[in-house]
Amino acid sequence: MQDGQFYKFWVYIMASPTGTLCTGMTGFLDRRVKQHKSGAFEGFTKKYKCHRLVYYEKYSDAGKAIRREKQIKGWTRAKKVALIEKMNPRWEDLAENWGRELLFPPESVKKTP
Repeated sequence: MQDGQFYKFWVYIMASPTGTLCTGMTGFLDRRVKQHKSGAFEGFTKKYKCHRLVYYEKYSDAGKAIRREKQIKGWTRAKKVALIEKMNPRWEDLAENWGRELLFPPESVKKTP
């Protein structure tokens, strides 16, 4: 996919503090991540506290996104970990600062020589 394309679908992996993984697909990644973080989903995600977005891919075609989600879900844990660590080696929450406003505009921050 080229950078100028409009992406409407997302395949993502959420992780718990203990490393439990949850793979999903959505058309609204920001909304879905908020649902995971708030515990809005009963069952697996809520039980294992999969609240950190550790990986995502974007797609313009729903069918491709669904096929990719199913593919990743069928993988071993080791293969999923390798995928995550290629994009996010420190397993940071990629959505940690979503929705927060910056305290200072970037141009007002002084750079240290």
